[in-house]
Amino acid sequence: MSIANYFTLLRLFISPIFLLIYLEHDSLGISSYALPYVLLLLLVLSEFTDACDGFLARRYNQVTDLGKILDPMADSIARITMFLTFTQEPVKLPIYLIFVLLYRDFVVSTLRTVCALRGFALAARMSGKIKAIIQALAAFLVIFLMILHAQGEISTDTLQTASAWIVAVAAVYTLFSGIDYILANRKYIAKLLVIPKAKIWADKSRAYFKTLSQRRKTPLYHK
Repeated sequence: MSIANYFTLLRLFISPIFLLIYLEHDSLGISSYALPYVLLLLLVLSEFTDACDGFLARRYNQVTDLGKILDPMADSIARITMFLTFTQEPVKLPIYLIFVLLYRDFVVSTLRTVCALRGFALAARMSGKIKAIIQALAAFLVIFLMILHAQGEISTDTLQTASAWIVAVAAVYTLFSGIDYILANRKYIAKLLVIPKAKIWADKSRAYFKTLSQRRKTPLYHK
């Protein structure tokens, strides 16, 4: 465990707290006026840990296999948890927008894992980094709208409509980044659909020697 990995684990710990406070803020003694400020603090802390773990890993040469797995997983869990939370009142995002984020992360994560098992890594894309920035910005904007709503500056309808449009833009770019990732790595992905030639020749060799062995054991004539 490196220092960078501890920051990543902290981001994983923040995600369920964000969800719990949003849903149960009344039971926890947090008013509707104070709620968006508490959520903003958690979001800033989450994004801070995201920036710190990558910086520390590179600065102190602490890039580990565990970190390579935990960091993208923590990013997906943190941001999808936040947007899933916003599907509840008062923001009430359309759930289908969240599924776009889920599908993209599921597909990319599966491809990375399968390709890693086959011995080659898929290259990261700039579109993926931009996607993370746009999603973080969308979450900040939704919370900013919640602050305006809590102060009575905008109505609930305006909050919900504006939030839906903001997250829709993030969802569209998320979909684009997924397509860009697949197209950029299509040569590697194609290898998943093809049986390696070495394996084909190995299977043929085993079959040949097995047949040859059986012929040697079979008598040439019977008395």
